Amino acid sequence: MDRTTLIRALEAVLFVSSEPIPMNRLAQLFEEEGVEPAEVKEAVDALKRDFMGRGVELKEVGGGLQFRTSDEVAHFISRLEMPRPARLSQAAMETLAIVAYRQPVTRADAEEVRGVDCGAVMRTLHEKGLVKIVGKKDVPGRPMLYGTTKKFLELFGLSSLTDLPTLKEIEELVMPSEEGEEGEEPVAENLPLQQRLPETPNRPMELPELPLDEDG
Repeated sequence: MDRTTLIRALEAVLFVSSEPIPMNRLAQLFEEEGVEPAEVKEAVDALKRDFMGRGVELKEVGGGLQFRTSDEVAHFISRLEMPRPARLSQAAMETLAIVAYRQPVTRADAEEVRGVDCGAVMRTLHEKGLVKIVGKKDVPGRPMLYGTTKKFLELFGLSSLTDLPTLKEIEELVMPSEEGEEGEEPVAENLPLQQRLPETPNRPMELPELPLDEDG
């Protein structure tokens, strides 16, 4: 397979995929044609350069590659009458931020930071596939430990946990909802989340990679 055909084939595969495709998976697709992984990577790099600065760009997201709308023109897409995904409530966003920056954490850890019961919120995040159980804490009662998922990375356009935004940027993402999570009590302390995470620096953290299963 010549280089031009390889680049065209990669473009087609990435275009039709609804999920990010890992580099090793892309390499497997062309094994029968005798294409080496290094050749696939070189073709991917060329494709990235070709789409750089355009309305759609090839980006690394959630451990894979995917065509994504350029940030500079994303606001034009919002003018289309498209179905909007359900927004997370402020409570859910706060809890998700705690899990993301302090993982692995228990439900009690999140409740200690927020000052309210997080059971309903944690269930919602788990049902939406944004957090998952990664183990159990070695303390009496063996409470479950939660971490973020591959779907979380994809949703926020992150390649890995080290790309997490600063807490200030997280605060700007939190949108007040009209209704709180079902069964949740009002927030006890009217403080920004950043002030309730005193041990977390206001910058991206060097977090360890958590094992991600195939279904997130």
